Amino acid sequence: MRARSQSNSKAVLIAAISGRALAAAARRAGYRALVADFFCDDDTRALAERSAMLPGDLHNGIDPDRIVGTLTELSADEEPLALVCGSGFERRPELIDTLARHFSLAGCGGKAIRRIKDPERFAADCAELGIPHPEIHRERPGDPQNWLVKRDGGAGGTHISRANGDAAAPGRYFQRYVEGRSVSALFIGDGKEAWIVGFSRQFASPAANAPYRYGGAIRLSRFDRKDAEMIGGWLSALTRHCNLVGLCSADLIRNAQGFHLLEINPRPGATLDIFDTEEAPLIEAHLGASRGHPIRLPAFSDCMASVIAYTDRPVENFPEIDWPDWAADRQSAGTTLRAGDPVCTISARGANIRATRQALNARARELQRQWAGGAQP
Repeated sequence: MRARSQSNSKAVLIAAISGRALAAAARRAGYRALVADFFCDDDTRALAERSAMLPGDLHNGIDPDRIVGTLTELSADEEPLALVCGSGFERRPELIDTLARHFSLAGCGGKAIRRIKDPERFAADCAELGIPHPEIHRERPGDPQNWLVKRDGGAGGTHISRANGDAAAPGRYFQRYVEGRSVSALFIGDGKEAWIVGFSRQFASPAANAPYRYGGAIRLSRFDRKDAEMIGGWLSALTRHCNLVGLCSADLIRNAQGFHLLEINPRPGATLDIFDTEEAPLIEAHLGASRGHPIRLPAFSDCMASVIAYTDRPVENFPEIDWPDWAADRQSAGTTLRAGDPVCTISARGANIRATRQALNARARELQRQWAGGAQP
């Protein structure tokens, strides 16, 4: 990737389940990236000045007893401009409180994350502000076929399923299913107002045990102005109500009755890659919003999309691939993959949605032929 000069630049400390996109965004803005994540893959190490394994694992989450030590060692001998936290903290907002006592935090604090990711509190806030939001319950509803079951603080879609046979359980809740088209808004909060970066259409990549697994998103080149103003008003109200700061995203469903706000992700999310630009780097906006500085937003005239390519069968020995520059989060040669594991993230641009999706599909087929010995997706 192209990046601004790194000489004599400030360092940004990054902690996330996967830190590659944030590392790329930091580099794009001219910062040096110090990254701790669960993978330390080739892409991340190439982008980061220094990297380390984030303590913990995907099943149990981030280890609260070792994270401060890991980040302190990673940033030894210098004072990073800020700590930017990505995915992995939604279920443990108290970790954000802990980290904020040791590092200069950019983004939402623990109090804001607790409030926005608490299903009952979020539903009450939406009701108070007049924002349409699906009904939720902790107890199993009488018509479970019309409901979803979700995990508190979940992200990425793998924690969501239809509630047909599920009983009530600690840490899980039921949300009424709303038919419609998924839309996401990337925005920047400054504690008072929300500034919408852009809208995207998200799509799932269903698996047998994860029917709503995140598949990818496409940045929309056009969006109805009145709808954008209405959603912007909702997000500004929530920003003031919950003190949202920095890059966040809102997931919505649109149907014949209008838009319904499903949830807020109070951190930089999966669509960062398709909205970031060198002319108006989003990390700069994220840092600036946390310090009360003016926010500069990027402008777009086309579509851009990214999709996660998963393998649908086990791969005992991942082959050596001549990776193109439009593939990121790349699996290393020699690794063993289970069916359903992610292989890489593929990106493409186009004049419209159709052209962009066609380019994505062609690129996915090209790579899958290489790792699956000619099998078609």
